Amino acid sequence: MQKSKYALVISALLVLGVFPAQGALRVVKIYDGDTVTMADGMKIRLLQIDAPELAEGECFAKESKDALVNLLAKKGTITLKADPASASYDRYGRALRYIFVGKINVNLEMIKIGAAAPYFYQGEKGIYSAAMLKAAQDAKLYKVGLWKECPGTQLVPTKAITTYKAVGTPVATPVNTPVAAPSATTGCDPNYAGCIPLYPPDLNCSDLKALGLAPVTVIGKDPHRLDGDGDGKACTS
Repeated sequence: MQKSKYALVISALLVLGVFPAQGALRVVKIYDGDTVTMADGMKIRLLQIDAPELAEGECFAKESKDALVNLLAKKGTITLKADPASASYDRYGRALRYIFVGKINVNLEMIKIGAAAPYFYQGEKGIYSAAMLKAAQDAKLYKVGLWKECPGTQLVPTKAITTYKAVGTPVATPVNTPVAAPSATTGCDPNYAGCIPLYPPDLNCSDLKALGLAPVTVIGKDPHRLDGDGDGKACTS
C-alpha cells in the first residue's frame, strides 16, 4: 500500500511537470536573462519570458543577466516545472521550464523586476500567463528595470522583446557579427544578424568563414542549422 501511494505521488508530479531534485539541482552556467545550463548538462530556456539579447548588445541585457544570477543565488531548493500549454523542448533542444528557488517563481520574478518581458510564443498562454502579463504591465507603468532604461521598448507578449533606448532607435549594432553588403541575387536572411545569404542553399560554417561572414548571431529560426547548442552564437571557432 505504501509503495503504491508513493508511485501515485510520483506520477502526479510528472503530470504536473514538476521535476524534484535528484540530490540537488544546480545551475552551472547562465548565458543571459533567460537561458541557463544545469549541472547535468540540460540547457534550460526559461518558459514564457524573453530577456534582452546579450549577444546583440541590446539595452538592459547585462542587467537582465545579473538579475537572473542574483535570483538563482538565493537560498532554497531549485525545482523545474513544465507547462501543459507549451512544448517540453524548443527547436534547439533546450528544455522549456519554469525555475523555482524555494517558493520563488524565477520566471515571474524576472518580469516583476523589469528584467524580462512575457513571451507567449505562438499565442500559448501558460499557467502563469495572467500573472506575468499583470506583472509586466505594472513594471512598465512604474518604469521598473528595462522599462525605465529602455523607454522605446514595446510590450507585445506574443512577440520576442527588442529593447530600445528611444522609440524606433536600436540601442546597438550586433556584437562580433561582420556585415556584408546584401547580395542582389540572394538577399539577406532575416533569421541572422548581419547579412547571411538566404536559405536555400544550405550553408555551413566553412562556407560562411570563406565568405568572411563568421561568427554568426542567430536571431530567428536558424534555417542553416548553424547553432547546434542553441546559445544564439554560431561558427565561432
